[in-house]
This record gives sequence, C-alpha cells and structure tokens, in this order.
Amino acid sequence: MKIFNTMSRKKEEFVPQDDGEVRIYSCGPTVYDYFHIGNARPFIIFDTLRRYLQYRGYNVKFVQNFTDIDDKMINRANAEGITVAELAERFIGEYFKDAKGLGIKEASVHPRATENIDAIIDIVKKLEDEGYAYNVDGNVYFRTKKFNEYGKLSGQPLDELEAGARIDVNEHKEDAMDFALWKAKKEGEPAWESPWGMGRPGWHIECSAMANRYLGKTIDIHSGGQDLVFPHHENEIAQSECANGCTFARYWMHNGYINIDNKKMSKSLGNFFTVREIAKEYGYEVIRFFMLSAHYRNPINFSRELIDQAKSAMERVYTCIENLEFLREKASRDTLNEKEKEYLSELAVYKDKFIDAMEDDLNTADAIAAIFDIVYAANTKLSNDADNSKKAIEETLSLIDELGGVLGLFGHKEKKAAPEEIEKLIEERNAARAQKDWATADAIRDKLKDMNIMLKDTPAGVQWSYIK
Repeated sequence: MKIFNTMSRKKEEFVPQDDGEVRIYSCGPTVYDYFHIGNARPFIIFDTLRRYLQYRGYNVKFVQNFTDIDDKMINRANAEGITVAELAERFIGEYFKDAKGLGIKEASVHPRATENIDAIIDIVKKLEDEGYAYNVDGNVYFRTKKFNEYGKLSGQPLDELEAGARIDVNEHKEDAMDFALWKAKKEGEPAWESPWGMGRPGWHIECSAMANRYLGKTIDIHSGGQDLVFPHHENEIAQSECANGCTFARYWMHNGYINIDNKKMSKSLGNFFTVREIAKEYGYEVIRFFMLSAHYRNPINFSRELIDQAKSAMERVYTCIENLEFLREKASRDTLNEKEKEYLSELAVYKDKFIDAMEDDLNTADAIAAIFDIVYAANTKLSNDADNSKKAIEETLSLIDELGGVLGLFGHKEKKAAPEEIEKLIEERNAARAQKDWATADAIRDKLKDMNIMLKDTPAGVQWSYIK
C-alpha cells in the first residue's frame, strides 16, 4: 500500500515497523460540544484506513484521544455552572452516539487527557531536565529554537513560521514561538499537583504523552485534519522527539478541508453544522458516503445539492441489494451456467479494482466507483426472471457486503419483515389481477402505497419494498 506522507510530501510504500501490526494515533475531539461535519471527515477517513488495514490482515492498534480539559471546556462549564468533568462526560457520550451512527468503530483505546496527568507530567519533567523546557512561575514552556528540526512537517523554516504565525504574546516566555507544556492554576479552573505547583496540561503535550503510553515511542501512522499540521502536530513532533530521542511517527496523514457552499465553515456566517443536525435530515450513512466519495486529501464542498446527490447514489446500491435479495428467493437453480461464470469473473475484476484504489493512498472515491461497477453488472447481467442460479446472486450480495464493509457502508439499512397484512394484501391483489379485476388490484396497490409500500411487478413475481 502507498500512502501520501505529509512529512516527505510524496507517496511512500507503507511498511509497518512490526510485521503484522500497525499502530495508529488519530487526534480526537475536544468534548465541549457536538462535533461538526468538519470534525467528522477525519473520524470517518481514518476509521476507513483502519478497516482497510484490518481487511488486508493487519492487527491494528488504533488510539484516538479525548481532549477533556482546555480553555473552551472551562469557559462552557463555567457558563453552565457545572464542572469540566461533567461537561466532558456528557459530550463524550454524545460523541459515541454520533460516531456509532456514522459507522465509526470504537478505538482500541480512547484515552482522556485528565486520566493521563501522570504521563504528561513525566514527559514535561524529562524535557525540563534535558533543557528543552523551562519554568516561569508555574508555567512550563518548550524552547522551540532548541529543536533544530522544528518546521519539518509543515515544510517551513522556523523564521517563516514565526513571521506568519499568530503568536501568543507573553512577556514571561524566552521566545515568542515557545509554547506551553504546563499552565499554572487560575481561579475557577481545574488543577492537578505537579513539580511546578498546581496547574493543568497544555493542549499539545497530551497527545505526545498518550501516544507514548499506549503505542510506544515510535508509532506507524499519526493522522488528523490538515488544520492540525501547524502548530499542533509540529509541536507534538518537537516535544516527543526531544523527550525520546527518536522518530515520533513514521507516516503522517492529513485530510483536506471542508467548505460549506464553497465558503469556509463559520458560526458567524451561519453555515456551521453539527453532524447531529445533518443526520436528522439525511441520516448518518449519507454523511459517511459523502465524505468517502472524494479523495481524502482533496478539499470537499458540502452543500444540500451535493448531499442529495450522495443520497441518491447510495440508494442505487440499496435498490440493487433489494433486487438481488428478491431474485435469490425466486432463483430456479443452484448451479452456474456459462454466462454466470463469465459474470462472476467480471466481478472479480471489479474487486481487484477496489483493492487497487485503496492501495493507492486510500482512494475511496475510486473504490466506490468499483462497487458501482458491480451494481451495474448485477443490474444488467442477471436475469430479471426466475432463471438465475442462487450461487451467482449470493456471491454478488456477498461481494457488495464485503467491499461495503471495508468502507463502513451498505450494511446499515436492513429490510423490515413484511407484516402479515402486507403479504395478505399482495395475495389479494394477485388474485384480482388473475381475474382481471383491475379496479380492485389498483385499489389494493394504492392502499399499500398509503402504507409506505411500493410494488414492482417482475417476471419472477411481485417485489415489494418500503418507499425511501
């Protein structure tokens, strides 16, 4: 498999450091609110990476953190008159509800910053002892200019980063580019005991500490949104490599931005949407399909027109699945004929196309195209009457389920069992049609339509489905 490594700015052959196991750290949410669709993209993309590596036989240890202490959390908790811990508990629960809806698997470990204060203090103390950090009145800062390779991820030398960055002006820091590892306690803030007095961790240090604790000093893949390249991931590299004396992550993967109607998402513009809001209107799976329908490194534009198109495209696959399930019930034989053998050979080509796409830097857009090739072949090559082999139909369904499962798609909508009333009405309609009582047959069809049931008359019999 080849992946684009942000560090080298080119595609590289992916070779894990331990044969058979891949260790991934993916930046998770700050749990002060419902997560928005911009957050959803990396969660979905790197869940898919994990699924694909598992599909190819790797054991994947996947760590995604929860930032459960920072300025935003403190401000909201104080505004609501609750503790930061209570706020975190609420929105971690809400995260899991949305993540489950989106088909995102739970991580191997979901560490919280507040549960790893000891590991954070250990790494900050080590950096201080080795001269990479310094204490000013209980605030501990990292000496950015002491790390000669600072800027290697973003590809900019330190002087350029310094010129273009929005720097926290602090007269206590030795240099404007230095960043906080530990913050001294302020009134109204949670705090923990430390060698520098009561305080709390800075944002960047938590990921270094948790990656080291749960995955080791050097991990295979570190992932996140493009917005995290600088300063977050740049700072993670600096503090981790200075503390451990070795490479922090061997591959860096970053997804592109999301725009809303070709504009940057912003609360001030009124185009800020949470996943929960979009899911109420379109369902969770449509969001996942939409995110995977473009290459993860490309920017993606989110609009109602495009999400409607994604929903229609996704429903084509479900319609194919429903048709195949119906044909399987009506199949007249078990053995394959020559035409069906050729058809299954064609499906094998599309499976290879799917794998080739995923091997090429997780190209989910082309992988989805391969699934639509399977759908088109099934719709055109399988007979719409009873002259089908059950084997050809079952292998088609199995392949859609297999490849869809890699993407976390096409397994969420189960066909509901037909109530006895529906089956009875279909039988009555069939009897009316046999007697050429078209008025009664049409009346029954209309009644079923009112019950949200659509009928389709085929050479193999009447097929029914719920109206989408």
